[in-house]
Amino acid sequence: MNNDEFEQFVLKFGKDILRFCRMTAGDAETGDELYQDTMLKLLEKKKRLDFTQNTKSYALSTSIYLWKNKKKKYANRMRLVPIDSMDELSDEGYELSDYENEASPEHIVLRQNEADMIQGLVAALPEKYRIPIYLYYSADMQINEISEILGLPEGTVKSRMRKAKKQLKEKLEAIGYDR
Repeated sequence: MNNDEFEQFVLKFGKDILRFCRMTAGDAETGDELYQDTMLKLLEKKKRLDFTQNTKSYALSTSIYLWKNKKKKYANRMRLVPIDSMDELSDEGYELSDYENEASPEHIVLRQNEADMIQGLVAALPEKYRIPIYLYYSADMQINEISEILGLPEGTVKSRMRKAKKQLKEKLEAIGYDR
């Protein structure tokens, strides 16, 4: 892949990858860092990348790999020396900016609260369920692409997505959400 092809790749798939990174990380700042790390890793390996292959899948796999490594490092550090600032980070929510502009400010606040609530429920899912949901809905990937990225059979991906949706539905019904 040359510089022009890499630039075309970023223009074509950059938003999807950024959205996936932000959703995986849980907030915009950490997601932006993950996106930057992913793009740097791809830039380092651009000579070995083939533009005709599914580079988007490779990029998302790279971001998952980098995220898991970052979490492992953090877990090891926290085990050795706990840091209180993580409490502050967990209180921060991811803000979605892709919502339609509504006429009333009340409607905007209600939609944001709804989005935050649903995002919190998705973020509370176990990682094996959460990652396929993020890949499917935020990165617009198909089941076969997700199975390739995660190295799982398609049936397993479908099963995990079905279980995740069932858990989300049960949680939403338990709190009285009826949309």
